[in-house]
Amino acid sequence: MVKPTRVTNRIRALRFAHDEMTQADLADRIGVTRQTLIAIEQGRYSPSLEMAFRIARVFKVPLDDVFQYPEET
Repeated sequence: MVKPTRVTNRIRALRFAHDEMTQADLADRIGVTRQTLIAIEQGRYSPSLEMAFRIARVFKVPLDDVFQYPEET
């Protein structure tokens, strides 16, 4: 069983804020399958650093506006 990532993201909110971009459109723009994007968006998969930057650049926002990692307690 795959352990979910602690990295959270705002991809869905950003897609809707950008003319309701579809998962398929974003996946095409960053060079992955729609299934991979769904897994990232749902927090079941952490993207590579390169892919994370590609996603942020599509939305023209800083990386930490897309992805968050909880503070250590």
